[in-house]
Amino acid sequence: GENGVDGRAVRVGTRRSQLARIQTDSVVMMLRELYPDLRFEIVAMSTTGDKILDTALSKIGEKSLFTKELENALERNEVDLVVHSLKDLPTSLPPGFTIGAVCKRENPLDAVVFHPKNCGKTLSLLPEKSVIGTSSLRRAAQLKKKFPHLEFKDIRGNLNTRLKKLEEKEDFSAIVLAAAGLKRMGWENRIGQLLGPEDCLYAVGQGALAVEVRAKDQETLNMVSALHDADTVLCCIAERAFMKRLEGGCSVPVAVNTLLKDGQLYLTGAVFSLDGSDSLKQTMQTSVTYPHQNEDGPNDDVQHVGITAKNVPGQAQEAAENLGVELASLLLSKGAKHILSVARQLNDA
Repeated sequence: GENGVDGRAVRVGTRRSQLARIQTDSVVMMLRELYPDLRFEIVAMSTTGDKILDTALSKIGEKSLFTKELENALERNEVDLVVHSLKDLPTSLPPGFTIGAVCKRENPLDAVVFHPKNCGKTLSLLPEKSVIGTSSLRRAAQLKKKFPHLEFKDIRGNLNTRLKKLEEKEDFSAIVLAAAGLKRMGWENRIGQLLGPEDCLYAVGQGALAVEVRAKDQETLNMVSALHDADTVLCCIAERAFMKRLEGGCSVPVAVNTLLKDGQLYLTGAVFSLDGSDSLKQTMQTSVTYPHQNEDGPNDDVQHVGITAKNVPGQAQEAAENLGVELASLLLSKGAKHILSVARQLNDA
């Protein structure tokens, strides 16, 4: 039929939040351009992470906070693909699922939005004991160490809720958010300060969108694979492999910074104690320049930390994954496990 595969629509699952909808719409727009004959239908649902708003994310202890309900719908064939922020997806996906596309990454850095009364300031210029809102242990750990004169408090809720809390109450002098989310919402002008890697390394996968599909659904997998951005795929494979080897989740401060330049992939990775006083940080690099070989046959669906990217050279993906694993192993040999387990215990307490 003219309106798609046998006249059926391709159903796209998403969270209900405004940002999730914007992100999903952007992916569907790209798919519509690539496949004008297909019909795409968006199915929005609420997740556990959207419903539990009175508890710190790191304390809920559920790894797939924002993804479980969406994956259930995928498993039941109620949707054909799901759009996520890559950083919400655990490094080990449940069996039967894969990330079929990682779209070109938006700016992965963290950004500071200031209370109107602090307009024009930076974190270092805020008065002593100013309260900064963030729901991320990773951000708090790094910024506590860098700006010891500031205090950090948990702030939950979607982007709209957090910005509202900042503006309407006097509780916070500023809040820290992902620049990518602000940009996608059209609120780039609210960014008062971008935090470079020297101030704050970002979260694994931050700024990238992922399309999750059923691993055996060849048709959908082939369709979405056109959305892969090769550079983003390699950076995110390295970051996810680093995180996986460290066994980090959102309950521990693990941070990264990646750079792909002249065929070399540079990965900086770090782990922090909750107050940032104790930390380990290293950078490693590897070459990811490999020709694309036709890798037909039984291994054409090799996953690298949950990602299936047939159109990115397999050897390059392998090199990226090894880089992440080796960097994590290096930090573990220097005592990262101790820092992380203390952080985990303190956070659980």
